[in-house]
Amino acid sequence: MKPDFTIRPVARDDFAAWKPLWDGYNAFYEREGPTALPDEITQATWSRFFDAYEPVHALVAARGSELLGLTHYLFHRSTTLLGPTCYLQDLFTTAAARGRGVGRALIEGVYERAAAGGSNRVYWMTHETNATARTLYDRVAANSGFLIYRKML
Repeated sequence: MKPDFTIRPVARDDFAAWKPLWDGYNAFYEREGPTALPDEITQATWSRFFDAYEPVHALVAARGSELLGLTHYLFHRSTTLLGPTCYLQDLFTTAAARGRGVGRALIEGVYERAAAGGSNRVYWMTHETNATARTLYDRVAANSGFLIYRKML
């Protein structure tokens, strides 16, 4: 059965429909209210999608003018590969779109663009408690087993 949505690059006039998805994604990771990202970060993120000198890209799942999901990804160098590596940084779908193939289609959209950009590796992270998403991730990629360490400066 053919999906009733398309995967496409985000367009400049998508901001009003993209922003609630972005806010939902951030709320999932407890970045809302007093811990919300400053608006300048949202505005900078949005502008990066349209800056030819930035390696940050965005895809959306659209049904007509309605956006069902988003993914943001970027390319970077690696010390273990000659070509670029693709990092899928953000992935989010509306609650109503979950279980309908939207998340998988967004990931596959990143896979296609990574391959077209000369990358043979796509990777991402999620929180260990994100069981719903991990069910999908386990079907479309391999868990590398790496743990993430970070220090905020």
